[in-house]
Amino acid sequence: MTREAFLRELEGQMEIPPGSLSESRALADVAEWDSLAAVLFIALADEKAGVTVSGKQIASTKTFDELLSLLGDRLSAS
Repeated sequence: MTREAFLRELEGQMEIPPGSLSESRALADVAEWDSLAAVLFIALADEKAGVTVSGKQIASTKTFDELLSLLGDRLSAS
């Protein structure tokens, strides 16, 4: 799965319009990014990438790029 496809999946789970999220966007700039969205990210990381992510790891990120980096090499760039 690509990083872009993962973001589209996350948008679907968050019920926000496609294209709302980008790697360069700050988490704080997305009104819908909250604790529920973080839980959705954790679930998608496990389901789509087979990676276990903790809330503490998510709390240390500032952008969606940093968030996706938590998944390591499980996502491809394009």
